[in-house]
Amino acid sequence: MDRGIGWKALAACMLLCGLGPWEPARARDVATADDVDRLLKTTPVAPWDLANIASPLPSRPEPLIGPPPPESLEPTRGEERHASFGDRVGAVKWEVAGVAAFITATQTTVLAKGARSFRFKDEGWFGKSTANLGVDKLAHAFNAYLITEFLQARINRKIPDAGGSAVTAAILATGLMAYGELYDAHKESSGFSYQDVTFNLAGAGFSVLRNSVPGLKEKLDFRLLVMPNSDVYTFRGKRHFEQQRYLFALQFSGFEAFQQSPLRFVELHAGYRAEGFTARDRARGEPLQRKIFLGLGLNLQELFFKSPQSKIGRLAGRTLDYIQVPYTAAHWD
Repeated sequence: MDRGIGWKALAACMLLCGLGPWEPARARDVATADDVDRLLKTTPVAPWDLANIASPLPSRPEPLIGPPPPESLEPTRGEERHASFGDRVGAVKWEVAGVAAFITATQTTVLAKGARSFRFKDEGWFGKSTANLGVDKLAHAFNAYLITEFLQARINRKIPDAGGSAVTAAILATGLMAYGELYDAHKESSGFSYQDVTFNLAGAGFSVLRNSVPGLKEKLDFRLLVMPNSDVYTFRGKRHFEQQRYLFALQFSGFEAFQQSPLRFVELHAGYRAEGFTARDRARGEPLQRKIFLGLGLNLQELFFKSPQSKIGRLAGRTLDYIQVPYTAAHWD
């Protein structure tokens, strides 16, 4: 499948809170004895309220019928307006629409160059007979992961402490990726691939895992490293996939034992890359190579953006959760 990385710059808003229908004033000081005496002489007071006239909170008589009134009618934290799955979806409807519009625009442009009727295609996994030695499958996983992370962050921004935001975001991201796969089903060079769908689910699922297991988000990242070539960055085709390396980064800074140690600036990397599958490589007779690599990286976020004060600093720090800067790590195949 010949697909660009696409959607990478996504971000921010606020939540409006309402007060309950009845909230007694809490700023009033307790009345003194002289105040009480003066009030008794000048103001008729119901017998039921005499005991509480010096209290900062006025009491109310219990009803003759039915249960006593609740102590507070102020809404609890769990009773937020955006509580259901439908409300969580509604909170990011414009973000979902924006991603869908982006997919539509980019994929329609590709189809304009040549389309065919809907078809399924077995693209394989990571075998040497596959078009891109499996790098395109990891691209699917990363795109689904990135969209899930974005939508989950937006839901949490609009609905603080919203339960189920990770799963909601994963469902929406998987649906958006499936929508994009429908376009692939009409391309000359590809088709609707269940391998692509599987990796879409894997990427979205990893985001759910990362945001659901306490402490995992601070310890483990899924990142893309793009090694510059003669084009610096190739947007499409096999060279586009050949310069991509996908990796997991385990950050020592996420472990309490290393937070005061120089090791907090160090990361352990494990990833996958492939080469030798472009037309130029084959013309030169270069062999197909699928490589799993390990390495050590520099934790730039811990070094430069641990506690950013500006929006640009926060954006840069967040970007480093997903993008590995070239030449900031040593990798061995």
